[in-house]
Amino acid sequence: MIISKTPFRMSFVGGGSDLPSFFRHKEGAVLSTSIDKYMYVTVNQKFDGDIRLSYSITEDVTHGRQLKHPVVRNVLEMMGISGGIEIASMADIPSKGSGLGSSSSYTVALIHALHAYTNKYISQSDLAKLASHVEINLCGDPIGKQDQYAAAFGGLNLIRFHEDDSVSVDPIICKPETIKKFENSILMFYTGRTRSASKILVAQNKNMQNSKKRNLMQEMVKLSYDMKFLLEQDEVDGIGELLDYNWRIKCQMASGVSDAQIDGWYQKGINAGASGGKLLGAGNGGFMMFFAPPSKHNDIIKALSGLREVPFSFDLNGSQIVHYQQNTSNFII
Repeated sequence: MIISKTPFRMSFVGGGSDLPSFFRHKEGAVLSTSIDKYMYVTVNQKFDGDIRLSYSITEDVTHGRQLKHPVVRNVLEMMGISGGIEIASMADIPSKGSGLGSSSSYTVALIHALHAYTNKYISQSDLAKLASHVEINLCGDPIGKQDQYAAAFGGLNLIRFHEDDSVSVDPIICKPETIKKFENSILMFYTGRTRSASKILVAQNKNMQNSKKRNLMQEMVKLSYDMKFLLEQDEVDGIGELLDYNWRIKCQMASGVSDAQIDGWYQKGINAGASGGKLLGAGNGGFMMFFAPPSKHNDIIKALSGLREVPFSFDLNGSQIVHYQQNTSNFII
């Protein structure tokens, strides 16, 4: 049996510049961290040669091409596995429409687990690259690349997306106490709303043909470097205003990013003492974060009493194999 453990991510600034419609014309950049909320995927041999896949439903099929789940179907075909396997997954928090990169965390976790199952090593870079290929090219999802790299590498990073489709992951280098102060300044809430990012991302991709929208996205990319500079200079206090500016730009990138209810929650957080914040992910639901001095956290929690506060910590490790029992059986291919 194999068990992989892959973190979700919290993206701060620059989201959307990881879409090919932007970075193939101008380099994109996102500053994000992985967090201690995880996707777990277990893989085990199935004695009868069939496939059992368990997620929100259970699929029992005789061949991988019969699977309804597009990611699993494509990954099994890519790796030459047609049967004799059981795959199951679970997550620490709601994994659909969370805004925490859960879909890509699942893809990374699955590819990592299947490589271990077939007794093959895969690097963080190749893991992220393969996950991006599966989701974008094989499944045709209208998404970017930041989630796959954040999940595979882990840590607090500036992730850069180059015009030639390559990706660079640059760790943020600063004092441990700076990272701890940054982490302790963030509150995360679950809105209770889930959404599909696809509609918003399709609109955002289309809007990249508009010069005004492209200029706004370039401003968000600049904010990624501004935030990197603040952290490296141990100047955490200015991050809230930067997040606020980024959120206000993001709301202009596509319709559906926010609405009256989300705007209301955001304003309540600001009025209670937050200097900035945002919805995580593409927008319109999932998780919301605020940046504020710890002394203001109780006021913000009270102001948003209708939302569930979710404690978290930064994750430094990225995707890991946490249980490895070498498989010596022949694989069905």
